[in-house]
Amino acid sequence: MLTRRDWLWSHYLGLGSLALAAQDAPLALRPAHVPARAKRCIFLFMEGGVSQMDLFEDKPALRKYAGQRMPTASGTTGEIATFSAAPNRVIPPIANFARRGQSGRPMTELLPHLGTVADELAFVHGVKVDNNNHGPAVYHSLTGNQFPGSASIGAWVTYGLGSENQDLPGFVVLGDRRGATIGGASVWGNGFLPAAYQGTLFRNGPTPIVDLHRRPDLTEAGQRGELDLLQWLNRRHASARTETSELDARIAAYELAFRMQAKAPELVDLQQETEATRKLYGLDNAVAEPFGRQCLLARRMVERGVRFVMVMHGAGGDRWDDHGDVAGRVPKHCQEVDQPVAGLIKDLKSRGLLDETLVVWASEMGRTPFDNNLVTDKPGRDHNQYGLAIWMAGGQVKAGSTYGETDDFSVRAAGEPVPLRDVHATILELLGLDQQRLTYLHAGRYKKLTDIGGRVIREVMA
Repeated sequence: MLTRRDWLWSHYLGLGSLALAAQDAPLALRPAHVPARAKRCIFLFMEGGVSQMDLFEDKPALRKYAGQRMPTASGTTGEIATFSAAPNRVIPPIANFARRGQSGRPMTELLPHLGTVADELAFVHGVKVDNNNHGPAVYHSLTGNQFPGSASIGAWVTYGLGSENQDLPGFVVLGDRRGATIGGASVWGNGFLPAAYQGTLFRNGPTPIVDLHRRPDLTEAGQRGELDLLQWLNRRHASARTETSELDARIAAYELAFRMQAKAPELVDLQQETEATRKLYGLDNAVAEPFGRQCLLARRMVERGVRFVMVMHGAGGDRWDDHGDVAGRVPKHCQEVDQPVAGLIKDLKSRGLLDETLVVWASEMGRTPFDNNLVTDKPGRDHNQYGLAIWMAGGQVKAGSTYGETDDFSVRAAGEPVPLRDVHATILELLGLDQQRLTYLHAGRYKKLTDIGGRVIREVMA
């Protein structure tokens, strides 16, 4: 006797296949839990640990005590407590700060382009992650858990909402051309969620998708016939089994790849953009061009309904992990991202997309105001899990607002620290997802992105 699934797929040329396709479409649109302020998200991740006191937090104490030993940091444990109690010297900011926009946002002069959109940004200071080492901190920042195996924030969002465009992936990752992210593909993986929700990696460069075009001797009808046979075989195999998440994802991926051959070539063709738009993102600047290409492609994706785009910056020796020569390395990082990020915000706004697109800037940690190496003439900054600064723009956040504050030396929050889960809860809320309802039963427990739950930071929400 045929199972219902077998019968439907044996009639794949009729209504049966349509019914089962609708039943099994993992990225089909789903209703939001709460009124959504944003429809889509562009998540800009600066890997390595951005120096908050060199970019976004102007601390006079760092100039006053430059070269001297910093007072022992209170309210910290682990490496930060040890580092601050050991012989050290305070490193002053590597560049001057200026007040930008009507909001008077303190911002380094190393980010002149970003300063022109300062009034669009909502900052959260004193964010605490759960680990002071890169691997676990990257996992925590992108999956809500410092251990491998959990679902990425992009996977959670597409699991909760689906995607507006069924011809493109719902969750896309734009990688840095210089190398892989710490943790590799697992930091944008599906974890315990069904495999269909993992991120799809696009390469940085002129060919973001390999093997995009069918081979010359194969017609569209011939390819469709091959794919139908493959799908029938896969479905017959799946019908006799219960745990088929990965196979179901592969089946859906074959179909998506077939549809992408019609849609994706136009998507990744940046030559369609005007010269003015290309210059806005810095594509005429050799230093800014790689990240500018990523940011422009991210805009084209959300414009076409892709739900979540993660844009990675930093890899290998070019990460924001500046243990040495902070005065030489941070300016280079800033030159790579300043114009592209500002161009992205301006471009989204000019197209009427900023209100419905949430842009997030984050890293896995902040940096220390001191260096424990007292002999080098090119000092750097160490890891600081207590000092992460993030900002959001668009998505109807409260533009120009600030929540949280760090102490005089930018080591930790001046009051209660802001747990990273609060930031995750806020991002979900802005996208219309209730952190308490966005759950998945795994190993006998209902899993959540925010684990034990976070406080939505309504102070940065319009």
